Amino acid sequence: MPFAALGLPDYLLRAVAALTYQEPTAIQAQAIPHVLAGRDVVGVAQTGTGKTAAYALPILLQLNAAARPASPQPLQVLTVAPTRELALQVAAAFRAYAQFSPRKVNTLAVIGGEDLEGQIRALRRGAQVIVGTPGRLLDLIERGELHLAQVQTLVLDEADKLLDLGFADELDKLLALLPPKRQNLLFSATFSPKVAALSERFLSDPVRASVEGELPVVEKIVQRVLQVDRDRRRMLLQHLLEEEGWKQVLVFVASKVAARNLAAKLDREGISAVGFHGDLEQEQRLEALRRFKNQQTRVLVATDVAARGIDIEQLSCVVNYDLPRSPREYIHRIGRTGRAGHKGLAVSFVDPDSEAHFALIEKRAAVSLAREQIPGFEPIVLPAAKTKGAPAVKGRRKSKKDKLRAAAAKALAQD
Repeated sequence: MPFAALGLPDYLLRAVAALTYQEPTAIQAQAIPHVLAGRDVVGVAQTGTGKTAAYALPILLQLNAAARPASPQPLQVLTVAPTRELALQVAAAFRAYAQFSPRKVNTLAVIGGEDLEGQIRALRRGAQVIVGTPGRLLDLIERGELHLAQVQTLVLDEADKLLDLGFADELDKLLALLPPKRQNLLFSATFSPKVAALSERFLSDPVRASVEGELPVVEKIVQRVLQVDRDRRRMLLQHLLEEEGWKQVLVFVASKVAARNLAAKLDREGISAVGFHGDLEQEQRLEALRRFKNQQTRVLVATDVAARGIDIEQLSCVVNYDLPRSPREYIHRIGRTGRAGHKGLAVSFVDPDSEAHFALIEKRAAVSLAREQIPGFEPIVLPAAKTKGAPAVKGRRKSKKDKLRAAAAKALAQD
């Protein structure tokens, strides 16, 4: 199905063509007609399936079709995002989709960690579309600088993450300040009971657009599982960076300390790398992302929370240096690659102690992946084969004392 079949005007068709979008994704094909019809919509689809365009394109059509607003432009569309990075990327997407718009649509991102006075000055100049994080939005409202009286459309992007990060109270405060007559759009990677309860509170007779069971992000991503001992993962990563020629790699680790340490060690080895985690100041986070997007940094070592919302087209590879905690996070992680129709690669490091956990991820994500070993990096102790009966005991590497005892016993036996 072409984008034209969804009823989009020429200026939006030119924009998606300029962005090399070939055809609508499943969530776009389902959601766009309902948004254009003015319905409240719940959109559920995995990361990397084009949820932003599913609401931004029809919203831009509505803004252009409406009566010309007063000057300065009143706020008409409020989009709430869970992270600063996602808010910036959604605002950038609105601008990209509006590049051929017959009417100028001012879009502004308001997020914490950036110059408050600069955001206030921009607000006073007028913006029809505001994308913001909950805390900064409420701060601007309390200061009397942000007014919601003329909001016609509310978007909650990544609603599941908004709730996971503890923004339920902030959302309730924002919803109480909005005009009752408005269009509500909720988009989420999952439809958990919490998300369902949120949609019941503020959506009116919503239509549901859902492709959550298809895991579409996986189809265009080559997934590899490499067996390696835990203490040799960094050496294997360096080897792969050299041998595979990956231009840019997003490496996931389990903690802020791990992000700092791994990035520092790679950097000392001559591989440009930076840690990306919650302890960074906002200016540092934006600079790290800018350098990575501009290919000035080759490796971004990130935690799950910090990386949420990262959208880098043509990212060649994602590496699960530490495995994710759940199948859902696995899908979120590998969804950073293989975007906008491009092919992607996801590599997971598995050691004997993490084999059972990764097998559970495979089962719940409905995938079955072959195990590989890279010559020179074969694990010393392999995971025990699955057998019936009592559970297998995990193998462990012999200590130096164990090896010395074994050698002494062998020598005595030979005497």
